[in-house]
Amino acid sequence: MDTISAGALRTGVALGDVLALFRDVDEGLTKADVVRLTGLSRTTVNQRLDSLLGAQLLVPAPEDARTRGRPASRFVVNRHRGVLLVADIGATGLRTAVCDLGGEVRAEREATSDVTAGPTAVLALVDELFGRLLKETRHDETDVLGVGLGVPGPVDFATGRVVSPPIMTGWDRYDIPGWFAPRYDCPVLVDKDVNAMAYGEQRLRYPDTAHLLMVKIGTGVGTGLIASGRIHRGADGAAGDVGHIQVTVDDVTEPPVCRCGNTGCVEAYAGGWALVRDLKETGYEVTTVDDAVRLIRSGDATAVRLARRAARILGGAIADAVNMFNPSVIAIGGQLAHTDEQLFAGIREVVYGRSLPLATRNLQIVRSELDPHAGILGLSQLLTDGLYAPERVVQLVEGTAS
Repeated sequence: MDTISAGALRTGVALGDVLALFRDVDEGLTKADVVRLTGLSRTTVNQRLDSLLGAQLLVPAPEDARTRGRPASRFVVNRHRGVLLVADIGATGLRTAVCDLGGEVRAEREATSDVTAGPTAVLALVDELFGRLLKETRHDETDVLGVGLGVPGPVDFATGRVVSPPIMTGWDRYDIPGWFAPRYDCPVLVDKDVNAMAYGEQRLRYPDTAHLLMVKIGTGVGTGLIASGRIHRGADGAAGDVGHIQVTVDDVTEPPVCRCGNTGCVEAYAGGWALVRDLKETGYEVTTVDDAVRLIRSGDATAVRLARRAARILGGAIADAVNMFNPSVIAIGGQLAHTDEQLFAGIREVVYGRSLPLATRNLQIVRSELDPHAGILGLSQLLTDGLYAPERVVQLVEGTAS
């Protein structure tokens, strides 16, 4: 770990920097470690550590806490100083969790929901599940230090508002953070669901990979980009929406209407809802994406044919993204990722066939290792990033002191 720059020695910033040193070090650090890593004097380090210990952001390492008669020599992050609440909201269902301050899930609940029912109905369900989780883990609202939500639409990250979402009827510019503000006195983070999935996958499974593309193929099709280790949201939060790129398919004379209102989108051919539509048109009694997945996995000839067609269309869109973005890893999640090679074989064939050789020579196309938990885990990591931000650390320290 590098020494912190001289510009980070202002009191507030230094507190956050010192705390951040402990974040990914499970065994903890000594005062001498902090002096060596920061370049701060021993006196200054003692002051910083006293403040962080006083705010209960750091605690003695377990073995030191059990040793009586001498001062603790090693300290660790206090993961139990509070909790984080996260919700991964999809088109037809949602998953909620309570996490500790290390981002680890302590309890979770999921439910069926319809995002087109609008923000009031969906957020009320989320808050109900939050309440159950807090009760289950013996916490209350005052213990919550951050709330994070992933939604299936473009988000203005600075305000936490969804902007012109293709499928989220009634959500346009709705004040999601404001909805939670009366109950939880803490930051509320809102991001596109696939951005959170991408971040979770990169942080927890591919930490040495700077450039990653996450593709979620569920009811719809979404993508999230990690560039240089950070979420790439674009100028207005709309980066990576390959599901609504319009494509031409050779055997189609009349392109299908997409849920966004346009025709011929990738999602209108290859999304889960499109497969359900096509299976119904051929006489199958299916109502959900899971029904379609079961048919594909059973080897049904029509379902497999449609899945392979969808894979080729997805592969073309992903190949364009590979040529433009050049990721090292493409992680694929969502319900349709569980159709095994019926989907992956077609995607790989088209991506490797259509992308530039230089862009694919080290490219991995893999199933998401965290799916279906990638969203809540990514949100918990984003919230812990915010918790360790210098200004937030100062707030927590000053709040304890007062």
